[in-house]
Amino acid sequence: MIRKLLIANRGEIAIRVMRAARETGIRTVAVYSDADEHALHAAMADEAIHLGGSAPSESYLDGAKIIEVAKQTGADAIHPGYGFLSERAEFSDACAQAGIIFVGPPASAMGLLGSKSAAKALAVQESVPIVPGHFEPGATPSALKNAAEAIGYPIMLKASAGGGGRGMRAVRDPGQFDDELATATDEALKAFGDGSMMVEKLVDRPRHVEVQLLADSHGNVACLFERECSLQRRHQKLLEESPSPYLAKNEPMWADMQAAARRLALASGYVGAGTVEFMVDEPAGKFYFLEVNTRLQVEHPVTELVTGLDLVKWQFRIAAGEKLGISNDLMTGNRRAIVGHSIEVRIVAEDPAAGFLPSTGKILAWAEPKAPGIRVDTGFGPDAEISRYYDSLIAKVIAHAETRSEAIQKLRSALLDFHILGVKTNIAYLLDVLDHPDFQSGEIDTGFLGREFAHWSPPGIPSELAEILAHSKPSAKSATATSSVWAASDTFRIIKEQMERGIYSA
Repeated sequence: MIRKLLIANRGEIAIRVMRAARETGIRTVAVYSDADEHALHAAMADEAIHLGGSAPSESYLDGAKIIEVAKQTGADAIHPGYGFLSERAEFSDACAQAGIIFVGPPASAMGLLGSKSAAKALAVQESVPIVPGHFEPGATPSALKNAAEAIGYPIMLKASAGGGGRGMRAVRDPGQFDDELATATDEALKAFGDGSMMVEKLVDRPRHVEVQLLADSHGNVACLFERECSLQRRHQKLLEESPSPYLAKNEPMWADMQAAARRLALASGYVGAGTVEFMVDEPAGKFYFLEVNTRLQVEHPVTELVTGLDLVKWQFRIAAGEKLGISNDLMTGNRRAIVGHSIEVRIVAEDPAAGFLPSTGKILAWAEPKAPGIRVDTGFGPDAEISRYYDSLIAKVIAHAETRSEAIQKLRSALLDFHILGVKTNIAYLLDVLDHPDFQSGEIDTGFLGREFAHWSPPGIPSELAEILAHSKPSAKSATATSSVWAASDTFRIIKEQMERGIYSA
């Protein structure tokens, strides 16, 4: 059994893991950087240990320091969350060497599946369909260019060690190849410390569908249905849902897809929670393997809501050596086990009016939605600081209802009730996405947001409120009488911010 757990992460995922640990009777240790000294995850844990500077390399990416903290505090397990050290095979191995349980897959499986080229080679070995391409490790620029010509344009350049859309470039014209390869390679080096690239055929307007895995150390693998992740902005997922609107009408493809995911898990010796990602060519009725994420995904709550399982608690149990003990329908991926429909959106601190540049600063006021069927996962609240050092994700809002259309309306209502002042957010943008008729009908693909929202701008300020704002000036006395956020000058600024975000839109 795990008795004391160190969470090697921050923000909403650290809080999520802590809540599961608390409900399981596991004591928790948080780690925090200089920038996170007053963060919610540090306050919530049973113990909190300072790691170092604000930069990730000085704190959340310092595996040796984190293992030392685990030893000092008597933690017998480490949960990496997602990002940071979660997919570092060497960290998983270092935990094992230190006699600490790593709540995740073994280093051998992580190393095999963490490399996109090695994972594709395994997929070929296991008869899992892949997109035509060139995946040789360490391929030279000339080899990649020759492969692109042999495959035929358009093609996609991808970082072999990458993920999250970094190191990816679509190339439609041979004359663009050299420049795009140089850009993608440089981006991969900065993001992953590895500039190795691969090339594959570009499928126009694909859907992005992933399968959630739970695998124990006794040879049991459950494929807990799929999540549709096609709504992406600049290759970054923004909205995820389960079940997929497409696969809900295509059960034969689901049977083939889950069988392929299961073969990969068994062949790699995978243990724990993980995700196998596929690209779906809807017109051709085919799917292709993309990659395996050897960790818990940001979007795992939608699977929890349609299956009734707590994936984090199952991570604990599997890491402690337990067998999967779930219903046969869930074990076999029988779609009658799916309960309703769930949709998640990511609330990020970005300024949509300024090209979605990060928005940093202190949260002045925070009011999150509370309603049946609505779940909010966050690590922030009033007075929290949005730092420039970390990811801009500040909350996830997840809706669960009997049908997809009901889930959309429930989520829309929740977003209208979510108010964050002090930093810019993408809430107004998400509301317009939910209202788009093609999204509501499920006619989506990975290029949907780029096409339909390329020229999106925040809603205009209603004329009557604009007139009030234009003719209302706070008095000098009220503006200087107090430094409170509710001082008159701040009140007008907050109203203006809300109007810019569409809160008062008609």
